[in-house]
Amino acid sequence: MPTRLPASALIAIAAVAAALLLGGCADRDATTAPLPEAIACQAGAWRMESGEILSLSPVEGGLRYRLLDGRSGLFETSGDDAELSAREGWREHGPAVATATFEPCDAGTMQFRIDGGPSGKAEKIALPTQDTRFRSGDLTMRGRLVLPADSDAPVPLAVLVHGSERYSAVDIYPLQYLLPAQGVAVFVYDKRGTGGSEGEYTQDFRVLADDAVAALKEALRLAPDGFSRTGYVGGSQGGWIAPLAASRSRVDYAVATFGLAEGALAEDREQVMNDLRDAGHGEDVLAKAREVTDATGLLMASGFTRGFDELDAVRRAYGDEAWFGDIRGEFTGRILEFPGWMPQWAARWIAMRYDVGTSWDYEPLPVLAELAVPQLWIIAAEDREAPNAETLRRLRALQAQGRPVDLAVFPGTDHGIYEFAEEDGERIPLRHPDGYLRLLADWIAEPVLRGGYGTAKLEPALAAGHADAPPQ
Repeated sequence: MPTRLPASALIAIAAVAAALLLGGCADRDATTAPLPEAIACQAGAWRMESGEILSLSPVEGGLRYRLLDGRSGLFETSGDDAELSAREGWREHGPAVATATFEPCDAGTMQFRIDGGPSGKAEKIALPTQDTRFRSGDLTMRGRLVLPADSDAPVPLAVLVHGSERYSAVDIYPLQYLLPAQGVAVFVYDKRGTGGSEGEYTQDFRVLADDAVAALKEALRLAPDGFSRTGYVGGSQGGWIAPLAASRSRVDYAVATFGLAEGALAEDREQVMNDLRDAGHGEDVLAKAREVTDATGLLMASGFTRGFDELDAVRRAYGDEAWFGDIRGEFTGRILEFPGWMPQWAARWIAMRYDVGTSWDYEPLPVLAELAVPQLWIIAAEDREAPNAETLRRLRALQAQGRPVDLAVFPGTDHGIYEFAEEDGERIPLRHPDGYLRLLADWIAEPVLRGGYGTAKLEPALAAGHADAPPQ
């Protein structure tokens, strides 16, 4: 008979397992409750009289603005003031740097001011929008097609592919405004099990790629002659899914932003290595830590059916060494919190209850190597959540092999392509770097890296006969 655990022990273990198996990048702007209609209806793309473009998206606590140059802030709506104010980026303290005063929604105007400009009247851009329901397998999905204003000729289309978030992309994603404002149509949809889409939430990349293909088919159904080129744009976890979807459909491009060109287990492994480097440990410790991540990775990939003996072995070998307590990572640190006395059956039972089908076995490199359409990879140079040294090595190797891979690296940015401030050891996102949002739209319209995009280091695909072309 299996050992019977006290309820208090099961609750504690379940709490660790839930954090472990449901963890990941929780979006900072996820909504928990709808905003008042007088505020929510202001969401969209706006143009200042001086020509600058910005978007407003409903998020928890208010409306988040994003200018095309990357500056951002949250207009909080908790008070009764007619004039809303916002701090810089995602700061929770400090002075206001922007204000907005809205007219009633049907007026489509507001007064907007931000330190450093612009300042004055803004008008909402009338983007043709069509909400829809479409099928992916046996499920009904919620989607939305957003077109550029006054677009008589065919335009490029971007199908926006989710990361690991659990909220409604249709309600929140700002790119559905910022890309059409630059001439690129967008099809955005709620990931299965989120928002208005049926099904259970999953992180099965293959299933999610099929959903992305179904979304593209729906966009083409809604506007069969409306697009000059089509493709997928995926951020974070979507960086695995967008190229996979492109390999399963007839498209013209794939974009991966702040994603990885190696498997999901590598994300945890490289986080552990970076954490230990930051703590001052050397290569001898990193070699030992790799044994630990091999064991925890085997547990995760097998659904907690294998890896227990390996985990016990590394605990016995290294558990008393000083560096062992510095291990964090995506999930390894949490697995090490499991008490050594916990029965294997308990770990498996909890893992089954919280499993979301993550494709731990998925290896993206064969897909990337075989993909014939142009790819754009946009990388955050200081990405803590998705450390990318191996990804950069792999992408540059693909370029050297003549694959159509363009690469842009933004220095001084973290996951999400966000510039940040460091306070008390924590990073506070401030804004996208200038050039990031323009780069997305320009490359989708014409997949060639040229010109300047702020601080981005551009490494174009190597043209035939130009194998020694240097980065820009």
